Amino acid sequence: MTDEQLLRYSRHILLPDLDVEGQQLLLNSKVLIVGMGGLGCPVALYLAASGVGELHLVDDDTVELSNLQRQIAHGQSDIGRPKVESVADSVSAINPDVELVLMPSRLAGQALKDAVASVDVVVDASDNFSTRFALNEACVKARRPLISGAAIRGEAQLSVFDFRRPDSPCYRCLYHDEGNDSALNCAESGVLAPIVGMMGCMQALETLKCLAGIGETLVGRVLFIDGISMDIRQLQLRRDPACPVCRLRETV
Repeated sequence: MTDEQLLRYSRHILLPDLDVEGQQLLLNSKVLIVGMGGLGCPVALYLAASGVGELHLVDDDTVELSNLQRQIAHGQSDIGRPKVESVADSVSAINPDVELVLMPSRLAGQALKDAVASVDVVVDASDNFSTRFALNEACVKARRPLISGAAIRGEAQLSVFDFRRPDSPCYRCLYHDEGNDSALNCAESGVLAPIVGMMGCMQALETLKCLAGIGETLVGRVLFIDGISMDIRQLQLRRDPACPVCRLRETV
């Protein structure tokens, strides 16, 4: 670690649970973030600020005016640009040492498997069930931790599925079918701007904990937040013996 890095990350290094060793782990880490919207923007910014060495940014969309209400890595001048490029500029402005891999496409099939296998942790900041189920299965096969967050209207939820642990459930244990993607569409249902910021920051926090091996992650628990009432609750989540995706873990 250089003198400049020691100064940049000095407030991390002061933390007994993290220290120089933990910060070095972050610097050596690679994280895949799928979705550069309301969740992915704060995730990318905080992971970059925290010193995660390499970020792989995935999104096939471009910036629109309606995004600016909540997607804080984009600005007025970014309208019409690919979201991955806009976020990359914001990340580099915070920490130019972070290496960036930009994927302005929708990952699927072998490309998705390869992208997941090439990193240490995957952050699901997408906005639809089909992507979440595909990411979950790819992470199960590659044994990569998956940080799963979602937000709609004034509500949000968060969990961690760490497939390095045999007791960890998967996303399919929580949702048994692919649900209704239109119900999760912000354009149809709306979303309160700070709720995605809160959830994105919490996803970043869980990612750092997974990478550095500190604290207790949300494995086996689902955190629910109602931002309107500020009611926060947790539910226990165990592996579903009938889960078709968890069965794959016995063969990889």
